[in-house]
Amino acid sequence: MKINLAHLRERSTSGGYIDFAVFDAKSQAGTDSANGELLWQLTAAARKSGLKIDQSALAYSQNGRIRFYGDKDLVDYLSRRGVPRWTHTIDV
Repeated sequence: MKINLAHLRERSTSGGYIDFAVFDAKSQAGTDSANGELLWQLTAAARKSGLKIDQSALAYSQNGRIRFYGDKDLVDYLSRRGVPRWTHTIDV
C-alpha cells in the first residue's frame, strides 16, 4: 500500500533544525494504541528508505475535521499550520 508523506525541515525554537514527517493516515487512524503502532511502522519505513526523521505525526480526517496524532510539539505546530503538501510516497 502506498502512503503519502510530507518530509520537511524547519528551524526549531532552539536555533537548530528539526526534520519531520507527516503521514497521510486517511481513515486508517483509530485508537491511541493503533495510531501509535501505525505511526511507528510508517516512521520506521520512511527511515529505512533513507529519510532523516526527528519527529513524526499522522494526519487524518475524523468527523469532517483534520486531526493529528504524534509527537506533541509537532502536533501543536501542525494544528496551527495545517497539513503540509505531500512530498513523498512510501510502500508499506
